Amino acid sequence: MLEKTLKSLIIKRDKEILPLHDLVRLASVAGLDLTEDQRAVLREITTFNIEARYDDYKEQFYKKATQKYALIWNKKSEEVYKWIKEQV
Repeated sequence: MLEKTLKSLIIKRDKEILPLHDLVRLASVAGLDLTEDQRAVLREITTFNIEARYDDYKEQFYKKATQKYALIWNKKSEEVYKWIKEQV
């Protein structure tokens, strides 16, 4: 959700979309001024995509992704999503 939203913001701002999944880099290309906390959140959320794609990371991520962990990061993702939408 965040990757697609950032890429739509990049398009809206007439910038070139890069073929990457790094949310911090995409936010930078979109011209967003992130706080250090926002950078940290985006860095962590970016790992979800990487860890879900590669088999050697899947087991580590599976152990890490408890219900509590998922609820926390779902809430943080929603907060970042709302903030990005406000920038559009």
